[in-house]
Amino acid sequence: MSSSVQDRLRSSSAEPLPVVIIGNGPSGICLSYLLSGHTPYVRPDAVHPHPLLQRKLAEAPGVSILDQDLDYLSEGLEGRCESPVALLFDALLRPDTDIGANMESVLTWKREKQRAVPHLVLGRNLPGGAWHSIEGSMVTLSQGQWMGLPDLQVKDWMQKKRRGLRNSRATAGDIAHYYKDYVTKKGLSRNFVSGAVVTAVQWGVSEPGSSGLPDSEPLFQVSGFLTSQDQSRRPFSLCARNVVLATGTFDSPARLGIPGEALPFVHHELSALEAAVRTGTVGPGSDPVLIVGAGLSAADAVLLARHYNIPVLHAFRRPVDDPGLVFNQLPKMLYPEYHKVHQMMREQAALAPSPYAGYCSLPEHQLLLFKAGGQAVLQDPQGGQAVFAVSLALVLIGSHPDLSFLPGAGAALAMDPEQPLSARRNPIEVDPFTYQSTQQEGLYAVGPLAGDNFVRFVQGGALAAASSLIKKESGRPP
Repeated sequence: MSSSVQDRLRSSSAEPLPVVIIGNGPSGICLSYLLSGHTPYVRPDAVHPHPLLQRKLAEAPGVSILDQDLDYLSEGLEGRCESPVALLFDALLRPDTDIGANMESVLTWKREKQRAVPHLVLGRNLPGGAWHSIEGSMVTLSQGQWMGLPDLQVKDWMQKKRRGLRNSRATAGDIAHYYKDYVTKKGLSRNFVSGAVVTAVQWGVSEPGSSGLPDSEPLFQVSGFLTSQDQSRRPFSLCARNVVLATGTFDSPARLGIPGEALPFVHHELSALEAAVRTGTVGPGSDPVLIVGAGLSAADAVLLARHYNIPVLHAFRRPVDDPGLVFNQLPKMLYPEYHKVHQMMREQAALAPSPYAGYCSLPEHQLLLFKAGGQAVLQDPQGGQAVFAVSLALVLIGSHPDLSFLPGAGAALAMDPEQPLSARRNPIEVDPFTYQSTQQEGLYAVGPLAGDNFVRFVQGGALAAASSLIKKESGRPP
């Protein structure tokens, strides 16, 4: 961390920052890159395969994408995302990638220092965010080429590291290293503060030194503490004209809300299984590990346990043939390991002969409670109850964003303020072409908090927010 960043964090009366970004995952990194003066232009010799988009791009040769009408450019685009700007930026970075094309990006990047907007990126972890908390050998859901950020392809980075993609996909460890390396290679490190925990964001505060004058600009106050290697905490407080929420959704694992869920053998993160394997708490001769859930995290846990020959009880509420299961949305050729888990879920029911030794599937089962001593009580579809002895229980049923640092935990910002904020079902409501909150001027949300749930699409939100912020700051009087 540079001395100027340290000074700003120590002082609560410093000149307000134009932008503070909370979260240093892919969304925050991409936004920092754009706010640092890196500007996308269409290459003069490029021809986009989408005829309508190509015609629109040709109407403004030599004009940065940041300066163009994103609403106009994105109109008519279709794809795997509901955000029009996400589809636009993805189409410019990876033309026709959904149909298997491997075309070069139509963009070229120029560093224009006069466009740079001073900002800080605050994150609990190293740059890359939650990717540093995922077991490193896990393979990414998305193809490796879709995990990349602007102007540094994952495959090129991996070739220099003498690493290779596995079935077109990368490991979580490689991607975490890539994001950390990206920040260094692109000269963004001076903007990043790791070990920063935000505890409060307030808006409407007066500019420091204004004495509350009526014409003073209302600001955001961002407060929290910095953690050091010795676990000591040092408080900080910043004032900013704009705040961008980029924290993702992995902060708070979802819970069942049943008795005994706080017992020491019950966990809500895959890392608990990894730790138990390392310490020898679980092994081939132990009681089975109970894995609760039918999503990809639960499937990862099944795969990890099977790798170490640890017996598994796999309980989930849905029928195995439920079309809503995520496995039915993944191509078998790209994701053979997940389809193998789905096959096990179908073929190995509790009372059937075992084609998979050490694995037992419990479809349409509801977990009722945990008891001390490693016991789990489950209810079958007919209402019958059974007690299972388990060595470890992993409840992997999703996660929620932790916005406890916002007033009301951010509930008023959601599309439906009466329902819990959820990245997939009830994200923060933003303007689709600026990603500014519809409820609070100067507050932005990008990534999963705004409903964009894949790395390839979170970059569109960063583009929209950067375009808005650069225009806003450039229009301020000197």
